[in-house]
Amino acid sequence: MGKAIQTLREHLGEISDLSVASSVMGWDQQTYMPPGGGPGRAQTLGTLSRLIHAKFTSEDTLRMLDAAEPEIAGLPDDHDDVCLVRKTRRDYEKSRKLPDDFVADWTRDAILSNEAWRVARPKNDFAGYKHHLVKMVDYARRQADYYGYEEHLYDALLDDYEPDLTTAEVKSIFDVLRAEQAPLVKAIAAKPKPRSDFMFRHYPAAKQGEFAMKVVQAFGYDLNRGRLDVAPHPFETSFNRDDVRITTRYKEDFPQQAIFAIFHEAGHGMYEQNIGANLARTPLGHGNACIFHESQSRTWENIVGRSRGVWDHFFPVLRETFPDALSDVTVDEFHAAVNRVEPDLIRVEADECTYNMHIMVRFELEIALMTGEMNVDELPEAWKAKMQEYLGVTPPDDKDGVMQDSHWMGGSFGYFPTYALGNVMGAQIFATAKAQNPAIESDLAAGRFDSLFNWLVENVYRHGSKFLPKELALKVNGKPLDAAPYIAYLKGKYGELYGV
Repeated sequence: MGKAIQTLREHLGEISDLSVASSVMGWDQQTYMPPGGGPGRAQTLGTLSRLIHAKFTSEDTLRMLDAAEPEIAGLPDDHDDVCLVRKTRRDYEKSRKLPDDFVADWTRDAILSNEAWRVARPKNDFAGYKHHLVKMVDYARRQADYYGYEEHLYDALLDDYEPDLTTAEVKSIFDVLRAEQAPLVKAIAAKPKPRSDFMFRHYPAAKQGEFAMKVVQAFGYDLNRGRLDVAPHPFETSFNRDDVRITTRYKEDFPQQAIFAIFHEAGHGMYEQNIGANLARTPLGHGNACIFHESQSRTWENIVGRSRGVWDHFFPVLRETFPDALSDVTVDEFHAAVNRVEPDLIRVEADECTYNMHIMVRFELEIALMTGEMNVDELPEAWKAKMQEYLGVTPPDDKDGVMQDSHWMGGSFGYFPTYALGNVMGAQIFATAKAQNPAIESDLAAGRFDSLFNWLVENVYRHGSKFLPKELALKVNGKPLDAAPYIAYLKGKYGELYGV
C-alpha cells in the first residue's frame, strides 16, 4: 500500500471513530437514555456532527485525495484503493456543499424532534408534533438547495440514500408495481381469509424475543457480535462489523410485530457483520446504500422469514415456547396467518402485497411537502385521503396515521422509497442466487440457511460500499433493477396461498 493511501486511510479512520462515538450515543438515545436526556444529548451530538463534518470536508482531505490519485493509477477498477478514493471523493464533493453549522443545527434539531415524536405519538398530539415537523421539512428543503439538482428537488434528497437514483426512476417502477399489485390485492380480497384468531392471544414479550433470536441465529446473525434491545421504532445500527445492534418493540397480544421486526433488523445486521474486514474504518465499511440494505432486511423478513420451510422447521419450537396460545393451531394455519393479506393502517405490520402501497403514500406526500404543494397543516387529512385511495382504510387518528413513523422527525426525507425498491431488489437477488445455486431452494424448504447466507456474503455483503448501487446491481444480477422477479414472486406465492 502506498504512503499516500495509508495516510488517507488513517485520516478516514479517525473520522470513522468519531462517527462511531456519535452512533453509540444515537443508539443509547433510542434504547436506554432517560426521558429528560434529550436536550443534552442533542447538544453533544450536534457538536460531534459539526466536528466530523468539518474534519471530512477540510482541505486536508482534498490534499490527501489528490496525493493518492497517482498511487492508484493503473490499478483495476474494483481494487479496494481505487474504490476508496472514488467513493471518498464523491462523498467529499457532496458533503462540502453543506455548511458545518447547518449540519450541527440539523442534527441537534432532529434529535429534539425525535424526542418530541416519542412523547406526542402516544398522546395523539399532532399539535405537539407539528412545529417540529415544520422545522424538519425546512431543513430538507435547504439541504436540497445546498446540494443542487438538475430536474427535481427530491432528486437531491434521494441521492443521500441511493446515489444517482432519480424521482422519475422511482415513479416509473412504482407505476409498474401499482399496476400489478392492485389487481392482485383485489383478487385476494374476494377470497376467504385464513384463520388468525390465535395471533391475538397472550405471548409474553421476553419469550417472543428469545424465540426470534433463535431463528435469526440460524439465519446467520452472530450474537457474539450483536445484540437485541427495545426501541420505540425498530432499527439496526452498526458501529463496526463486530458490533452490530438491532432493536424491536413488543405487543404481547400480537407477536408478529416483534418477531418479524427482529427478522427484518437481523437482515440489516447480517449484512453489516459480513462486510470485508479489509474495508473497516473507511467509507467503504458499511452496506451499499439503502436499496441493497433494505433488500436484505426484506428478504430475511419475508422471502425467507414467511416461507413454509422456516415454519415447518420452527413452528414446533414456537408452539413449545407458547403452548397455551398455540395448542390448537397447525403449521398450515400459522403459515397462512403470517402471510394473510389484509389492508392495515400500520406500515411495519403490513403484508407483502399491500406494503408497497404504504410507501407510495409517503413518497407522494414527501414530494408534495418538498415542493410546497402541501403544507404540514394539511398533512393529516391528506394522509387519510391517500390511505383510503391506496388501501381502502382510513386512520381514525393521527397516532396510527401521519405520526406513526419516526423518519420525518429524524430528517429522513427520501428514505421511504428505498423500502419498496428494496423489496424489488431483494426478489431479484434471490432469483439470481437460486439460478446460480439451485440447492438454495431445497435447503430453505428443509430449514437450512447456509447456502443462501454464504452466497449473499460472497456476492453482496463482503463488498460493502465499494461500488455505486447501480454498479453493484449489474455485478450481482447482470442487469439493472427490475420489478419482474418481484411480481413473479408475489403472484407465485400468493396465487398458491389464495388460489388466484
